[in-house]
Amino acid sequence: MHKEFVINIIARLLLLVSAFMLAPLAWAIHDDPHSREVFAFLTTIGTGFLFSVWALGAVRLRKSNYEQITIKDEFFVVGLSWIFLSLWGALPLLLGRVVPSYTDAVFEIVSGFTTTGASIFKNVEILPRGILFWRSLTNWLGGLGVVALFVALFPSIGVTSKRLYNFEASGLEDNTLEGQVRKTATFLWLIYTFFTVLATVLLYGNGMPIFDSLCHAFGTIATGGFSTKNASLGAYGPAIQWITIFIMIIGGMNFSLYLSLLSGKSKKFFQNEEMRLYLLLLGSASVLCYFLLCVQDGAVESARTVIFQVTSIMTTTGFATTDYSLWPPAAHAVLLMLMFIGGCIGSTAGGLKVVRFLLLLKKSFWSVSQALYPHGIKCVRFNGVGLSEDMIQSVLEYFTIYCGLFVAGIILLLGFESCDLITAVSASISALSSIGPGLGMVGPAQNYAWLSIPSKWTLIFLMLAGRLELYAILVLFIPATWRK
Repeated sequence: MHKEFVINIIARLLLLVSAFMLAPLAWAIHDDPHSREVFAFLTTIGTGFLFSVWALGAVRLRKSNYEQITIKDEFFVVGLSWIFLSLWGALPLLLGRVVPSYTDAVFEIVSGFTTTGASIFKNVEILPRGILFWRSLTNWLGGLGVVALFVALFPSIGVTSKRLYNFEASGLEDNTLEGQVRKTATFLWLIYTFFTVLATVLLYGNGMPIFDSLCHAFGTIATGGFSTKNASLGAYGPAIQWITIFIMIIGGMNFSLYLSLLSGKSKKFFQNEEMRLYLLLLGSASVLCYFLLCVQDGAVESARTVIFQVTSIMTTTGFATTDYSLWPPAAHAVLLMLMFIGGCIGSTAGGLKVVRFLLLLKKSFWSVSQALYPHGIKCVRFNGVGLSEDMIQSVLEYFTIYCGLFVAGIILLLGFESCDLITAVSASISALSSIGPGLGMVGPAQNYAWLSIPSKWTLIFLMLAGRLELYAILVLFIPATWRK
């Protein structure tokens, strides 16, 4: 490992996020310049700036240094930067004395950065506005990724910037525009910012206060789910909820498709197989859940409530307008399936991703067809392009590891807690797929405060692994990674 490279890039990322932390500090000063909250932010920002300046001064990189960088160094940068920023970003909560322990602070901020939205707070409405804004801002920063933001803002560092971007971004395909990774990252962040502003304006224009509009816009487009209200989006009327549904659907789609629209390639947008399946799953799951509720409860939930909840779950946002843990078991099965699948590749959503689910289905049908016609020549195709066996194999390997972590999370939670199986299953997949609320004791009307310290660290690991597409975190636990 080239320590100088890793330290230098992490220091730059810390400096960047420290600058963003000035925004919640401004809210804290506006509300009470002499509060504990202001002290907490000033201390954290000061620590971040001092460490960054010291590290950048002590470790200087030249252009020739980038030529020596290996793929191992880039895995280190992505994995360690997310861990380091989470540990540092938890300090305002701890120093502000809004959490009982450092573990709770780290859990909350990791949940923010990974856009999970799982919370240990029983009553968010009593929290200072600076803390609430920081929680929501971590959602927004983690949506497209802090490393992607770094690539967009800082001077290009050649092939290294491209690999750093791809390690953090969720995708099977190369999301770069004609190989120009910095240009692509910049365009994606501009689109992301545009949708954030659009969401803020729409929410504010329909009666939501400006502070709440900003926080919910951050959490919606990032599919993060942190809210400023105990009742989440259930505290607002139908217009606000329909706007949120629209923005969640946008956040759950592949952002590179928006680039296609801007570049005049509308055909590529509308013919994308993943997008079609994504919308089909959203629509069919909404109809099925509504039908199941009608059969059992006589349609006690409105169609809007069902659509909102299905969209929130599949896009892994985690907002709630009702306690869906009270829905019939068949509806729970549908929601669990959506939790597992998640949103599209290249989106801000978590989960296995729709395209991997689609390719697994195609591979399964292809295997059955091959059994019937063993001498037939056929390959799995996506958007009309035949995929290599290596690509299909990588999907199968990812699916295996994903399921392994999911099952390991269930076993650990059942071992650490005296909870039921539904709670353990939904908590594990909720953390791994970056959803937030699950079922049972971690349902939308509950929180994660009751979990023991080992359980919280288990979920912290799953949240980070799921957000970074598994490998950037898992390689840190392989001894060979640390050898020269």
